[in-house]
Amino acid sequence: MAIIAECPLCRLQQSSKNKECPRCKANLKSLIRAQRVKLYIKYRINGKQIKELVGTSIDEAKDADGKRRAQKREGKIFEIIPDKKMTFKGLRDWYLNLDTTKNLKSYERIEDCLNNFTKVFGEKLVGEIKPTDLESYQTYREKQKASPATIDMELVIAKTMVNKAFDNDLVSGRTIKAFKSIKRKLKRGSNARERLLSIDEYVKLLDVAPNHLKTILIIAMNTGLRKGEILNLRWLNIDLDKGFIKLSSLETKEKQSKIVPINKNVKAAFDGNTPSSVFDHVVCYRGKPIAAGLQKSMVTACKKVGIEYGMNIPGGLRFHDIRTSVKTYMLRAGIDKALRDTILGHSLKGMDLYYIKPTDQDLQDAMNRYTEWLDDQVRAVNAKLKKGTHCGTQKMHS
Repeated sequence: MAIIAECPLCRLQQSSKNKECPRCKANLKSLIRAQRVKLYIKYRINGKQIKELVGTSIDEAKDADGKRRAQKREGKIFEIIPDKKMTFKGLRDWYLNLDTTKNLKSYERIEDCLNNFTKVFGEKLVGEIKPTDLESYQTYREKQKASPATIDMELVIAKTMVNKAFDNDLVSGRTIKAFKSIKRKLKRGSNARERLLSIDEYVKLLDVAPNHLKTILIIAMNTGLRKGEILNLRWLNIDLDKGFIKLSSLETKEKQSKIVPINKNVKAAFDGNTPSSVFDHVVCYRGKPIAAGLQKSMVTACKKVGIEYGMNIPGGLRFHDIRTSVKTYMLRAGIDKALRDTILGHSLKGMDLYYIKPTDQDLQDAMNRYTEWLDDQVRAVNAKLKKGTHCGTQKMHS
């Protein structure tokens, strides 16, 4: 097995280890570094020599070569199914039927994104999809009023599927290269969404929300927990004596355990819910866990107070924006970054990982400061509202 480089000047195929092309004397090493050289990996299957185009990245070529070597060591008999035989629709069906895909919490979103792709590329052979086709897809989705963040997410999901297909020998490096070459609509590190749930909006939503949604909103605004974490919250996760919500690594998106302090507002919300004899969920609707999501409840409540709701609506609110709001408001309350990240479940990075070890008391103190700040803001908003429109809210933030 070897990595073969094709000189862009004389087209001689040779070892990628050559410093210069033996035919035209071109500086092959520099050309490879500049990604101007086509790279192949060469190996044998059942005595037949296979030459597989990977792209122009030497790192990707090394990864592909290592993968094939590992398969050979493990004694796997694999066959490259040419992209010429695989349609995008066929690839989508294969990916969505994988158990690892089905078990993802974001399965429905993944399915929706790939279905959008399939409307355009359904019967097109995967190997024939070019970067220009994907750029045209971005333009097509923009004309449909899809946000840049949505378009980027769709491409990320499609790339993930293609990478998985490559790992299972369903597509070649050529397809990987086509999807990797597409630039994001949003610059990496830019804030894709700047939407926050204002305190004024929060207060108004609490006044019109039904009981189950009110409980969810209070938990979200006072803890920063994700929607899925709240809906799956069980009484066994609640330690009222010590004042913490405890989630295992199996219950968080980060795949790591976390503990979140319970403030007086969340405790008051818990007091309005009693454990069911059948279900252990903290938040229920008509005696049952909420399995269908909150879309309808949120749309109805937001409409009552004049808030646009939906990720595809310019300036529209999403439930996840509450988590972003909590992080922002914790900053305004003067909470240290390491404490904010720990409460929200973000991994500490850099030197913080080694030198900062927040204690339970540190987290409780930080939550108390945030609670005091939040309650002050809520009281200020309530003072501006007309008398008699905020009774329920005052009880939760008194």
